[in-house]
Amino acid sequence: MAFTGKYEVESQENYDEFLQRLGIADDIIEKGRNAKIITEVVQNGNDFTWSQIYPNKTMINKFTIGQECEMETMAGTKFKANVSMDGGKLSVKFPNYQQVVEICGDKLIENSTVSGAKGTVTMKRTSKRV
Repeated sequence: MAFTGKYEVESQENYDEFLQRLGIADDIIEKGRNAKIITEVVQNGNDFTWSQIYPNKTMINKFTIGQECEMETMAGTKFKANVSMDGGKLSVKFPNYQQVVEICGDKLIENSTVSGAKGTVTMKRTSKRV
């Protein structure tokens, strides 16, 4: 399956501004800026197990394309979501932002966009397959 694999973050664009817009504290932003974040994805048809491994926490979300599921943010907030796939890209609406994820070669590309009174900011996280 296209998404199945283990990926390590190699770059992040607009990281600070995106997280500040979400209301994340500056000390948390600082700790996470250069953290080794691993994403492990197991895809079986339309069923996914998506794990993000941070230095002090692992977050696991399980979902099926097109079906409502319960997901969790890295802050621990649980919410209902419906993950869709269009043109090989996964899309999900988190409580405060929209995320679109795709595979480009051996890279996992995550684009997370927050909109509000101060305009729109998109954080682009690129992870390499390991």
